[in-house]
Amino acid sequence: MTAPHPRDESSRKRPSADRAARRLGTLARKWGYLVSTTAYLPHTPEEIERELAALVRTLFAAVASDPPDLGAAAAAGGRLVELRCVGTDSLRRSLEVLGKALLREPELRAVDGVAERIVLVLGALSAGYAEMLREDIQKRQEGLSRALLKVEQETRQKQVITRAQFEEVFAGSASGVALTELDGRVLRANAALAKTLNRTPAEIASMSLFDLVHPEDVEQLRESYRELVAGRLHRLRAGRRLVGKDGEPMWATFAASVIRDAVGKPRQLLTLVDDDTEVSLLQRRLSHQALHDVLTGLPNRQFFSTRLENLLREADPAHGVTLFHVDLDGFSRINGGLGQDLGDRVLRAVAAKLKTVFEDEKALIARLGADEFGVLVQNTADTPGVVPLVRRITRELAEAEYVDGRHGVGVSAGIGVVHRPPRDITPAELLRASDLTVRRVQRSGGQWALFDRQLDRRDRHDFGLAASLAGAWENGEIEVGYRALDGGGAVAGVEARLRWNHAIEGVLPHDTCVRLAAETGLALPLGTWLLRTAAERLAASGIALPLTVELTPQQAADPELVGEIRAVLADTGLPPDRLRPGFPAPSLLAPSGDAADNLKVLAEIGVRAEIHDLADVTCLTEVPAAAVRLAPHLAERREHPLVERTLRTLIETAHLAGAAVSVTGVTTPAEAAWWRERGGDLLSGPAFPALPGDLPAC
Repeated sequence: MTAPHPRDESSRKRPSADRAARRLGTLARKWGYLVSTTAYLPHTPEEIERELAALVRTLFAAVASDPPDLGAAAAAGGRLVELRCVGTDSLRRSLEVLGKALLREPELRAVDGVAERIVLVLGALSAGYAEMLREDIQKRQEGLSRALLKVEQETRQKQVITRAQFEEVFAGSASGVALTELDGRVLRANAALAKTLNRTPAEIASMSLFDLVHPEDVEQLRESYRELVAGRLHRLRAGRRLVGKDGEPMWATFAASVIRDAVGKPRQLLTLVDDDTEVSLLQRRLSHQALHDVLTGLPNRQFFSTRLENLLREADPAHGVTLFHVDLDGFSRINGGLGQDLGDRVLRAVAAKLKTVFEDEKALIARLGADEFGVLVQNTADTPGVVPLVRRITRELAEAEYVDGRHGVGVSAGIGVVHRPPRDITPAELLRASDLTVRRVQRSGGQWALFDRQLDRRDRHDFGLAASLAGAWENGEIEVGYRALDGGGAVAGVEARLRWNHAIEGVLPHDTCVRLAAETGLALPLGTWLLRTAAERLAASGIALPLTVELTPQQAADPELVGEIRAVLADTGLPPDRLRPGFPAPSLLAPSGDAADNLKVLAEIGVRAEIHDLADVTCLTEVPAAAVRLAPHLAERREHPLVERTLRTLIETAHLAGAAVSVTGVTTPAEAAWWRERGGDLLSGPAFPALPGDLPAC
């Protein structure tokens, strides 16, 4: 008997605890990164990772406990608040990453009702988070109230001690001041109040404060003063109309407080009367802070969305508006490589550059997200076209900005453009259209694109399908089928494929299922399910043919792949050489080398893996493969002379490396003959419909 390979032996002996620890560490880092983007955390990344790793262990243990340890989960939620993970999206991001991780955790798969347990544990986590957040807010509010009370007490003491100073302030104040009895009769009024009302201080002193207020506001003000005297209000601040000597009403702000004696009994009322100029200025400043981005000074998404409706309505019917949605490319690398402070400087520089680009246009520029900006241009006859403006944006952003005297940073961006949308479009619809457009730009690797209604409908349709994929899988709408691999007139193997029996769309093919799974984070669990289910059904059928299962990039690089395949072989009884996992060629060339390592280890235990989507020979020089599958984009262009030459070279090289050559999508016998003539070994597609036994076709 041949001795086991040393590497294989070490793989078998590697403790599962080590793998679990690595997974916990990876999850903690991912969790920490996601939460740090939603809130300011007064901790170092290492501290956050260490704390979150402890919480992950707690939650995993809570799910595995029987019954689930909801108290521990609630305490973990409270600990999140203590760590200051209290941004608007902190809890949502936490639930997303934990939910996915718990569902994928191998050690929890054997736990009965694991999905329900996870829901209960995450619910308890949310409840503990909410309760701790409520207590935290309550403590802060109580602290603020105590501080205000202390200030009020100190102020009253100082008023008693510094009566002379009060007299000086009373006489010299630029605001109107009236000292009144509790019923409103004026005892004293300063010159500023007299000037505001165009009366003399003596005239005011012979009146009641309520005689100076507009008749329609008297009763409301009188009730407020009663509340103040009774102690139900600490201070009164309200806008009311005054009536001057000429009878003209004027808006003013009343700020009143009670003067109490040494034992706290109310004695008099002190009222400050001012016009609304200062108050309005303060309100505008506060409104500006609430509706503008602190870092760049630009309007924020809320302000931008609010203004969109008016700007759309006010737009010139002949020229309309144009929305530019600018999403910076790879900005996280700038933050990660140069630090957040320098990243903030880059964002401020981008804001300044956008202002420069649109300084001659009537444009509203806003920061829509972390690295996203929006520009709404109100077009006129002189407004440049979309293409010149896009070129200005890209040219200006690409120009290096020396943020610290050493690093010259230029950025690129994907730009989604919605040109002259309908005037009756809602702000939410407009922003969604621009967002979908910029995402399409980023997926295609382009620089910019115009909103396309047909593509927009397609994207929304795809997003709807992606959102329902998990439910369809759970409800059994997604099945495993097989297609034959023809080896020269006889079935030489079968390949497992997914099919979605959609109630409305009909049957959705494997490639669609895989693409939607990648967009929703289901690529790894769905791919693992395909591998295991396909192997179990083939083993149960008694058909002794090799089984090919195409791996997703996530599966190919998964540290648990080898262990999963070992378990499948052990559970199904399939010989190792009958299972042919297909590794995507790009994943084998990834810098991390995880996929290549997995393939090599599988080869050592007798699993004859394949390389799929092969477009060059590099992979064949790095890893062993039983077969290679030519990239579909090359196979589709096989009749082009240059492509045909490339295909001949790939086939010849694969054969030299000892690998069979597989081709998919063969539709006619003529195509099959073409490939056979050039060395194709395994062909599949509509030209080969027959399957052995009762295996379901895909």
